[in-house]
Order: sequence, then C-alpha cells, then structure tokens
Amino acid sequence: MAVSRALRRLLHLRNLEEEQARLALEAKVEEVKRLKNLQVATEERERQGRRLVEGSMHRGELAERMAGLVEIGAAQRREALLVPMVEDGEIDIADLRSEFLLRRVDSRQAETLIAEMETREAVEGGRRAQRNLDDWFLSRLLQGETTSRSSDPPEDAPNPFKS
Repeated sequence: MAVSRALRRLLHLRNLEEEQARLALEAKVEEVKRLKNLQVATEERERQGRRLVEGSMHRGELAERMAGLVEIGAAQRREALLVPMVEDGEIDIADLRSEFLLRRVDSRQAETLIAEMETREAVEGGRRAQRNLDDWFLSRLLQGETTSRSSDPPEDAPNPFKS
C-alpha cells in the first residue's frame, strides 16, 4: 500500500508547526537577550551616575551631583522594570522550548511512520518481483517438460513400472 497523501500532508503540517514553534522560540530568546543587554546598559548608566556623584563631591559642584543622582534613580527605576520582564521572558522561553520539542517529536513520529511504510513497500515490492521471477522460471521449466514428454518413448515400448 502506498503512503497516503493524507499522511504526507500530515507530515508537512507537522513540519510547519515545528518551524513555527522554532521561530517563536528564537524570537523570544532574542527578546530576552535584548532585555539583558538593556540591563547591562542600565547597570553602566548607574555606575556613571555614581561616578558623577563621587566626582562632584571632590569638586563641590552641585549640578553634577544632582545629575548623578538623577542618573542613579533613572537606572534603578529602569532596572526595576527590566528584572520582571527578563524573568517572565525566561519562563516563556522554557514553555516555548517544551512546545518546540513536542512539535519536533510529532514531526519525527510522522517521518518514522512514512519511512516504515516506504520500507515495507520496498520489501513487498522485492518479494513480488521475486515471486514473479520464480513463476516465470517455473513456467519455463513446465514448458520444457511438456516438450520433453512429446519425446517420451512410444506406448508399445516396455515400461518397467507397469506390471
């Protein structure tokens, strides 16, 4: 039995689902990576603010000290926003990864089923071909026997098997 078109369509559908799950996972990973880069930039911004405050203490410049404190406050508020976003993103990544793996298993199962059916068809095709060949040789042998029977000895010749 040939692999049905429905089974091939199922495989195609499973492959599309796997691809969509992979793309969603990759997009979320990139988003979290971008958020982590923002966290690093925010930490650097806070360090720069602290340097401004420290430098202003030595020089006695009030405007620099105020700018440093504003930078530190802005960085801390931004960090407070980014931390839960990164944590949520990592949870989403775990969920998307399990979804992707599930889709991948579905695809591999359909591929395995089709491969087994194709292998079974190939084996059956080989057996069929061998059976046809055997039949052909048998018919050739039988045709040879009927030809040799015509060259059997005449009926009046003594037959040792008849009593």
